[in-house]
Amino acid sequence: MIEAVIFDVDGTLVDTVDQHADAWHRAFSHFGHDIDFTAIRLQIGKGGDQLMPVFLSKAEVEERGKEIEAYRSDLFKREYLPRVRGFPKVRELFQRITSEGKRTALASSAKGEELETYKKAADIADLVHEETSSDDAERSKPHPDIFEAALARLKLSPKRGLVVGDSPYDAEAAGKAGLRTIGVLCGGFAETDLREAGAAQIFRDPADLLANLEQSLICKAD
Repeated sequence: MIEAVIFDVDGTLVDTVDQHADAWHRAFSHFGHDIDFTAIRLQIGKGGDQLMPVFLSKAEVEERGKEIEAYRSDLFKREYLPRVRGFPKVRELFQRITSEGKRTALASSAKGEELETYKKAADIADLVHEETSSDDAERSKPHPDIFEAALARLKLSPKRGLVVGDSPYDAEAAGKAGLRTIGVLCGGFAETDLREAGAAQIFRDPADLLANLEQSLICKAD
């Protein structure tokens, strides 16, 4: 039986994928790189340590990666973070999961202070039992570090946990940690990409998952 549900945050609980992509696009441009917005968007879900090497040489990442990441982070906090909004029915979904006797956890590539803003935007600050952020993981998704940290916080075996995420990187990272994944489409990734990465079920968004919770792995898993 599933005892805890581990949620990705960006694109899963809060509507931030386009904002993150735009911040990266502007940051790369500031440092002299004209990189297609759509190409960047397809990499959102990874942390900067995994995203930058897709577009920059190893030498530039080593030389200027921290500077680029710091510029992007400051830009996002200043111009985008105040406008973050949660997806509909997130609070109700967490309440329902809790009422089923299961715990909830957050596993995000966001910094700790960003995560606090996200919890407020989704109105779930009082409903989260455990959380991990980029501060708890040496490597970001698609590496399993963040989900392994969440399992450690929950003191739970992978068979007793389940991940909900919007990106193929969530499903890939979860699989490496021995966790099954429910995919949601609200982050903008294609259903085929989520399934190929290992997502066992797909729902439209948190509201759709809530409406069909009894048919989901959250309630049906052995």
